Formats: sequence, structure tokens, C-alpha cells
Amino acid sequence: MEPKVNFAVVGAFLLVLGATVLGLIFWLGKSEYRGEYDRYWVYTKESVAGLSVDSTVKYRGVDVGRVKEVVLDPDNPEEVRVRVALVRGTPVKTDTEAVLVTQGLTGLVTLNLTGGSREAPMLTARADPPYPVIKSVPSLFGRLDKVLSQVLSEQGLSNLVVNLNGLARNASSVLDDETRMMLKQMVKDLSEVTRALAASSGQVDRGVRSAAQTAEQSAWLTEHLGKQLPLLLERVTKSAAGLEQMSAELARTSRSVGEVVGASKPDLERFSRQTLADTGLLITELRQLTATLNRVAQQIERQPNVLVLGRSAQPKGPGE
Repeated sequence: MEPKVNFAVVGAFLLVLGATVLGLIFWLGKSEYRGEYDRYWVYTKESVAGLSVDSTVKYRGVDVGRVKEVVLDPDNPEEVRVRVALVRGTPVKTDTEAVLVTQGLTGLVTLNLTGGSREAPMLTARADPPYPVIKSVPSLFGRLDKVLSQVLSEQGLSNLVVNLNGLARNASSVLDDETRMMLKQMVKDLSEVTRALAASSGQVDRGVRSAAQTAEQSAWLTEHLGKQLPLLLERVTKSAAGLEQMSAELARTSRSVGEVVGASKPDLERFSRQTLADTGLLITELRQLTATLNRVAQQIERQPNVLVLGRSAQPKGPGE
């Protein structure tokens, strides 16, 4: 016999399982229900192709929320209004900026928040519209598109043609016959210099080897000086210490001499007053004695017999 199946139990089980699966899917898909979020508006004049609801919002590369709405601004159709939900506590400041970033070749676009200095005040969030507005800046593609539009506009093309025409005229005025001849001569001179260098490549190689040897000798000299320098510095230090000690000894000797001179000053003054006067008289007498001895020596030299016979008598004059 086949067992009886209780379809009511099976149906109830399937309903509970389906509700659980749907609830889990709904819970996982709606990340907004997993925490508290703050909502902001971002206005941009760029194309938001690739940006959709539930696109990622990053703050310096970190996921901080999702895009919840992308619509045209009711008050200005030239702008697109994007409503974002950011995790509460995200440091959105008054100078925070939003920029659209394309993710590689996939064409998907994320909204990236940048800026936000430490000193700037927080951008106050509100629970109901109108939400606070995060300033937007042009993306890289937006800036390129703007530049290309300006360049490819009628005025930009005319300016480009005028500039190219002026550049061609300037090039023609610079590259005249004389300039072309100079360029040809310069190329010729460079060719001759190249041939000369090729011919003297052996000398260049020898010069390079000599330079290498000189570098090796310089390295050896530097190493030798590095080894001898500590000894030299030690000797200089000792010499400096000796000079310092000698200077101290000279200072002490100078003080001693000064003290001796100071103690001998009264005796020196008495010597100057008394002895120097007598010494002067003695020197005068010695000079006189020296003059007398000179005269006697001269007379002896003229009359040597005066030492034996004495001085001859002076001849008498008339009538004596």
C-alpha cells in the first residue's frame, strides 16, 4: 500500500520555506535595512550613463553607500539629481566633492567622494527632503569632453588654423636659404667629428683605462687616508694638549717674572739713581785714559827709544 501524503503539511512547509527564502533575498538585496543611513543629493551636468540605482558610492575608494535615485532636476532640466544613501557616520564635510568614475572597460560608473579636510565642518544630514547637497566636480571624461568641444568648435578650429598658419609662416621665415646652408654645414661638421672620434677610438679607450686606473688609485688613497686619519687626529689632539700645557706654563712663568720685576723695582730705581751716575763718571775717565794711552802708543811708535832714554829735552829758543 502506498503511504498517505499530508498535503496540508507539505503546503505549509513550502509556504514557510518560500517566505524565508524571499525574506532572506529581500534582506540581502536591501542593504539599507542593515543599518542607519543619511541621504544626500548630488547635482551634475554630465551624462550619468552607466550610473544606476544601487550603484556603489565610495569615499576615497571605500564603499560607504548606494545610489537610490537618478532623475532629472525638476527645477533645471540641464542637471541630473542623484540621491545617495550613505552609512551614518560617514565624514561628509562641507568641502567634500563628488565625481563620477568609470570602472575600466565595463562602462559601469560609481560615485566617488573626495576631499573633506579635517578643519571643515560636517555637512548636516536631514531625514526629509530637501536633503543637503554634496558639491560635484567634473570627471576626467567630462573635462576631456569640454576641452575637445572647445577645440572642435568653429571658433576653436579657426584659432587652430590661424595658429598653424602662423607657425608655418614662422617656420618658412626661419628656414631660409642661409639657415638651410648652415644646417647642412652643421650636419657635415657633425659627420666629420664622428669620423674623427671613430678614428681616435683607441686613444679614447686608453683615456678611459687611464681614468679607471686613476679612480682605483684615488680609491686606494682614500682608503689609506681613512686608515691613517684616526692616528693623525690622535697625534694632533696630543699636540694640541701639549700646546695648551705649554701655554699654561708660559702664563705661569710670565706671572712669576712680573712678580720678580715688581719686587725688584725699588732696587732698580736706586741702581738707576746712584750707580748709573757713578758709572757715567767712570766711563768718562776710562775714555780719557784711553785717549792718553793712545797718545803714548803713538809717541812710542814714532820714538821707540823713549822707553829707554826718556823724552828728549826740548831745544831752547833764541836768547835762552
